[in-house]
Amino acid sequence: MIKVIIAEDDFRVASIHERFLQKIEGVIVAGKALNGEETLRLLGEEEADLLLLDIYMQDQLGTDLLPAIRTRFPHVDVIMITAANDRELVATALRNGVLDYIIKPVSLKRFTSTLQQYQKRREMLKEKEEVSQATIDRLLGLHQTPLNGSGMPKGIDPLTLSKVKAIVEDTGKGISAEEMGSRMGASRATARRYLEYMVSTGEGTAELEYGIVGRPERKYFMAK
Repeated sequence: MIKVIIAEDDFRVASIHERFLQKIEGVIVAGKALNGEETLRLLGEEEADLLLLDIYMQDQLGTDLLPAIRTRFPHVDVIMITAANDRELVATALRNGVLDYIIKPVSLKRFTSTLQQYQKRREMLKEKEEVSQATIDRLLGLHQTPLNGSGMPKGIDPLTLSKVKAIVEDTGKGISAEEMGSRMGASRATARRYLEYMVSTGEGTAELEYGIVGRPERKYFMAK
């Protein structure tokens, strides 16, 4: 379970972000802060994994908090959600290691996609004691797959993707890569590629389903 703190000086916006988070499986809100002082206090009290941080707060800029957060709470990841689009503020946030920078107003689709990518990143790091260069590139968003003539990544065919979406919608209760491969007449690896592509675009979601024995199985759903 990922514990999230929302640092936002507008309680109405904070409530919207909280409702967004409640729609995402495996995430809970550990607390909400209206200013920088409350943010640091909450981080000290709660073992939070992720901080959603605004820049324009009542007592100080969110970017001014970042060095203290990095020093005192190095385990906490930070995603900026702010109306600030000033180049220097963006640069400061990036230099201090924020994972994403979202300019308000944020849509549910963009918000959900960011949180799902964050979940995926954590899962990738937990699964491996040693990581390959390809895994690191994926974590950092580097060397993205080149697009084919249809505007999609190579290996993703639009017609096959439509078929995969239809199958996922038809199941309703989620489907594994192995089940998808059987339904679409392809290998498990091919099915997983299409399903993970849907997750990366925000059109799909993935959850771990724990059985009685063996490793948990990844199930895929259409995004709500």
